[in-house]
Amino acid sequence: MITGERGQYSAASSVLGYFYQCRYALLEALRRLPEGDRVCIGIETLDDVVFETDGSAVDILQTKHHINAHASLADASPDLWKTLRIWIEGQADGTIPQDAQFFLITTALCGDGTAAAHLRPHGRDENRALKILAATASTSTSETNASAYHAFNLLNDDDRANLMTSVTVLDASPSIGQLDDRLRQAVFFAVERQFLTSYLQRLEGWWYGRVLRHLLDSGAGPILGEELESEASRIRSQFKEESLPVDDDIMRTTVDASGYLDRPFVEQLNLIGINQNRVFHAIRNYYRAFEQRSRWMREDLLYVGELDRYEDRLIEEWDLLFQQMRDELGEDAAEDAKNHAAQNLYKWVETGMHHLIRPGVTESAISRGTYQMLADDLRVGWHLEFRERLQTLLSSTETIQ
Repeated sequence: MITGERGQYSAASSVLGYFYQCRYALLEALRRLPEGDRVCIGIETLDDVVFETDGSAVDILQTKHHINAHASLADASPDLWKTLRIWIEGQADGTIPQDAQFFLITTALCGDGTAAAHLRPHGRDENRALKILAATASTSTSETNASAYHAFNLLNDDDRANLMTSVTVLDASPSIGQLDDRLRQAVFFAVERQFLTSYLQRLEGWWYGRVLRHLLDSGAGPILGEELESEASRIRSQFKEESLPVDDDIMRTTVDASGYLDRPFVEQLNLIGINQNRVFHAIRNYYRAFEQRSRWMREDLLYVGELDRYEDRLIEEWDLLFQQMRDELGEDAAEDAKNHAAQNLYKWVETGMHHLIRPGVTESAISRGTYQMLADDLRVGWHLEFRERLQTLLSSTETIQ
């Protein structure tokens, strides 16, 4: 039986930690882009998140996300000491530059008077923090922290002082859910207020995909700030008045055609002898248009009546050609002539230029797929007698069922 309770081996905390790391990296990258320097972002390289800008020291971020809202960062906290050990060993073996700046970002809270509290951005007391950490490393019996204590104790006085100078603790940081507000603030001026959620969803979707590619390619360089800036600009352009977002996840989805083979729009194509490869293209365009239009409606991106007006324009465009076909065939046309004319009309749907729902929405799958949706409702068709033929066929199918 599936319950809402997580077992002792649940990976929820770890998964949330990875998502937090990615979301915080995005937030920090968005904050840094306006500074003008060239920004490079590394995920899971020297540490959780690494930022490098032209002419500046490397900034290394370690993120710690806690489900428990009352978590604290005490003097013997494994979160604190594991992080210090990674940084100490990284500088010792040369993988971390000596002038790097370290940031421990945690949703936990530092208690007053703790070493971590003295390393906050404001009210810092690096000497006091060093004394507390040295005492902890000398007296604590924590086996979990033993290797970190050893690494810390090997440092000379100058190295310890330099470490304290380079470490900043950002405690009580927003949780993964609370990052929503911070991210919305970071992109607030990108689009109109009512589109912020939709804009941010698409930007995060691209960011997660980019981070995944970054992680899968061990030889890849860092994620460039220019990439993020370019994608943010591209998505922003889709929320202008003359445009709408066209989403890659919909356009790239692999479509299972088997669930559409008995649909009226497919029967219309079978009626005029369209080959199965072209039928698959029709099914794919139907899926893309249906899903994209549905998402626009769910996200309230369309004006009232906009889809109806768009469909009316497509139907009017189709009807003009359909009536021309009727006149050219005449009353006594043979079936072969009707099918040939229907195929030419359908070829226009596949390759012709059609009305756009908005001037900036040039993705052909929207208009071609909308024609398939209209054909599914028998509002348009290709054979001169498509309504009579399809209604008879569909009635026969319903009778058999």
